[in-house]
Amino acid sequence: MAQIQENASPTKGGKRRVKKMQTQLDMTPMVDLAFLLLTFFMLTTTFSKLHFMGLQMPVPDGETAVREENALTVVLGAEDKVHYFFGFPGDEPPVATTDFSANGIRKVLGSGRVRNNHKMVVLIKATQESRYKNLVDILDEVRITATKRYALAELQGEDKELLKTKIGG
Repeated sequence: MAQIQENASPTKGGKRRVKKMQTQLDMTPMVDLAFLLLTFFMLTTTFSKLHFMGLQMPVPDGETAVREENALTVVLGAEDKVHYFFGFPGDEPPVATTDFSANGIRKVLGSGRVRNNHKMVVLIKATQESRYKNLVDILDEVRITATKRYALAELQGEDKELLKTKIGG
């Protein structure tokens, strides 16, 4: 705790001097209290919970049980381009190209054809020329538009042929 030490000053010439008092504080209990409070607040604090997006991968070598009218295929291409078509490549659907802007793929995912069909599945496929950033961007767009059913799928040969014939890429 606090101690008061008296320093006796010698007298000079018969005059008596006032005693100087020197105080010394022991800081150990205050440091102990600070660490106890710090420990208490660290242990009783609720940490923020991680928010994550659930992703279900398709079963390997499994058949997709999606009907043609319930499929939207999104193909990530080179130079941040997004190609999409409704249905499957074997049916020769019309292919459209867009980008990641608000009037791009977000508008397609938020359209009535996708939003009103509760069985709609968005199949996301990436080409070799696409970047990892494109995959993250499309997953962000899926989350923004609150699309319930989507899957990452492998780009098949018939998808590549359809893109070559329709887009020329």
